[in-house]
Amino acid sequence: MFFDGAANFKGVGMGAVLVSETSQHYLVSTKLRFPCTNNMAEYEAYILGLRLAIGTNVQELLAIKDSDLLVHQVPGEWATKNTKILPYLHCVQELIKRFTKMGFKHVPRVQNEFANELATLSSMIQHPGKNFIDPVPIGIHKQPAYCAHVEEESDGNPWFHDIKEYLPKG
Repeated sequence: MFFDGAANFKGVGMGAVLVSETSQHYLVSTKLRFPCTNNMAEYEAYILGLRLAIGTNVQELLAIKDSDLLVHQVPGEWATKNTKILPYLHCVQELIKRFTKMGFKHVPRVQNEFANELATLSSMIQHPGKNFIDPVPIGIHKQPAYCAHVEEESDGNPWFHDIKEYLPKG
């Protein structure tokens, strides 16, 4: 699971990407409407991803993050003194108990870019009131769009029929 939080001048958002063993990607992204620091947004994103994994009955999870903070605080390698972070840490430790195996891995930011972009997008988007945004499907095209654009001829002749007729007559 990749996850990230983003706090900027437009707002605070978070994103998580759960990748199955068959490389199926499950995305979740949320805008936060309460004041919080970037570290709090990171923990919010982690909790969001953990809950997604629990909801899909994942038993073994590898949490991948581009920030040293969570990767070292959650397993207890680094002390947590910030009183705003302690409730998050306790929540995460309770959620982790629901997995049979849990691992942490630190990666460079470039390897966490999908979760990072989800967090940034959700932080910047301005959706009104209580409205929700439907999931946005993201596809991958391996060739230019015009290559797949072939219209069926309405007269029943092949696409080159008119050209073939034009050439001899001019």
